Amino acid sequence: MKKFLRLLLAGAAVLAISYPGYAGEDFDAIKATGVFKVGTEGTYPPFTYHDPSNNLTGFDVDIAREIARRLKVKAEFMEVKWDGLIAGLGAKRFDAVINQVGITPEREAKFSFSIPYTSAQVVLITRKNNSDIKTFTDIKGKRAAQSLTSNYGQLATSYGATLVSTDGFNQAIDLVATGRADVTLNDRLSFLDFKKQRPNAPVKIIAQQADASQSAVLLRKGDPELLNAVNQALQGMKDDGTYRRISEKYFGVDISK
Repeated sequence: MKKFLRLLLAGAAVLAISYPGYAGEDFDAIKATGVFKVGTEGTYPPFTYHDPSNNLTGFDVDIAREIARRLKVKAEFMEVKWDGLIAGLGAKRFDAVINQVGITPEREAKFSFSIPYTSAQVVLITRKNNSDIKTFTDIKGKRAAQSLTSNYGQLATSYGATLVSTDGFNQAIDLVATGRADVTLNDRLSFLDFKKQRPNAPVKIIAQQADASQSAVLLRKGDPELLNAVNQALQGMKDDGTYRRISEKYFGVDISK
């Protein structure tokens, strides 16, 4: 009898490890409520920001709304500072984070990623009159304006920069433009959009990494049904031209290519 109980307990332990919660639980809740809750910054143009009428908009916002439409539910956005987005997903404040979240091994160990929906190159941005910073290695000992837990913040630290905490892209650029920070490492697409809006801003790209990083929808582990549904939605958008139309709306080109 004791041996039988030990076998039952061992089997239960294996199931607990293999299936951390009911598979499909999150997706069932989304379908039941009719709402797909999305965590996003709202301060990261052109991906997630507020238009002149204060409406939340952007490339990632449109992608999220289209995913929700294909799931036959409505997208509901919760705006959170970058440093709280991943923790908020873990705490079940929302169902997904759609905010240019880079795919990293550390995040993959704790969360699930959809198929990538953007690829971006990291650029080094300095004040326009800068003359002493020419490469990424030159930022050692310099002040880099970054969100502390972002990929860009970690990269700046790896080059020896001292981080100046920011709430998002616009604040980082303003800190560099006003001389309160020496550099910011950020996304090339965001910078190009920024210069389109503010061509006279005293900032410039001084260097660019050759490798592109990929971003994807971040989900909690343990719900393969939701992951599969999000992947199907993203692939369908690329197949039927919806992704291209959203891309051209914000960037003027198809950034999937």
